[in-house]
Amino acid sequence: MKIRSNGIVIAIDGPSGAGKSTIARLLAERLDYIQIDTGAMYRAAALLLSRANVDLSDLVAVEEFCRHINIRLELISGRQVVHANGLDVTDQIRTPEMSLLTSRTSTLKPVREALLKSQQQMGIKGGVVLEGRDIGTVVFPDAEVKFYLSASVEERARRRFEELAGKGELVTLAETIADVIQRDRQDSERDIAPLRQAEDAIMIDSSRLSVEEVLASMVLLCRNKIPDLESLI
Repeated sequence: MKIRSNGIVIAIDGPSGAGKSTIARLLAERLDYIQIDTGAMYRAAALLLSRANVDLSDLVAVEEFCRHINIRLELISGRQVVHANGLDVTDQIRTPEMSLLTSRTSTLKPVREALLKSQQQMGIKGGVVLEGRDIGTVVFPDAEVKFYLSASVEERARRRFEELAGKGELVTLAETIADVIQRDRQDSERDIAPLRQAEDAIMIDSSRLSVEEVLASMVLLCRNKIPDLESLI
């Protein structure tokens, strides 16, 4: 297998609330790789479109706006910070409203094309862990290692509810479950790059696994699939 100049590309796909961001960050740290949170990039784009009051039904207007989007990910003191057009939007993009809006805006071709190019440019040389909905199927179909991380709807909603409650959000578990189900439907039924497991992706169900157990499983699978990584783990 031909290895890219900086290492390999590791793709982690899966539905909302499966723990992709946390696992991607930890796996990147373990391998001394760069994490590219594509979900955060789409959330940031959705926030910018919303704040600019862009008519999402006007694809010409959306395309023109996307030409001026600049989204940057930065790791500061172990925390990923998301910059959108020069502003720190890390906290603003993690609300239930933004989750649903992102699921809608991410179906728009101009948005996906703009961010797709950025993601591919960031990861083309390897040495990256990317997570999202279509990394192994669209962004990097030639990724050396692909994972599909999932969990039951109830478990994913519970995790999301606890996260939001910890931030002081006034939500109920029932509302969160409904939001997760709606997000799953939107992601899997969209016309452009729908959520699905790549044929060569390794499925991991995290419903009954701790973060440490999921990470250990991925590290082992990376070592077995890419022998050259053994010295890095």
